[in-house]
Amino acid sequence: MHKRFDPIEGLSAIIIDAVMNSEDMPSDEGLLFKLRLAVEEAVENIVNYAYSDGAGYLEADTSVKDGVLSIVLQDAGVPFNPLDKEDPDITLSAEDRPIGGLGIFLCKKLMDSVEYEFVNGCNKLTIRKKIA
Repeated sequence: MHKRFDPIEGLSAIIIDAVMNSEDMPSDEGLLFKLRLAVEEAVENIVNYAYSDGAGYLEADTSVKDGVLSIVLQDAGVPFNPLDKEDPDITLSAEDRPIGGLGIFLCKKLMDSVEYEFVNGCNKLTIRKKIA
């Protein structure tokens, strides 16, 4: 699946649903739950923070190769590598932890791999999960 959303302002739910309804998605409910959480976190971050005015685009691609689902989210917003952020200390109480950072942490824990690159002026986030 390949879809482009332009502009993305206010379209988080539509983008998430489009990715999750891809023919590449597995039928296993447990896997779908994990994938949805990871996709929600990634898409929400892009929609809310990549562009100051929400007028930018997001391209979403899904594919399966050798039993591994790849989801690629690409935008031309502010360069931001979510993997540079230190994992939160989840042993601390919610009151003692700084706000933010749980989304990408959750994504990294649920997926088999999470990769980021800034290429040709674009943020490219790739998440992978073995589905077969």
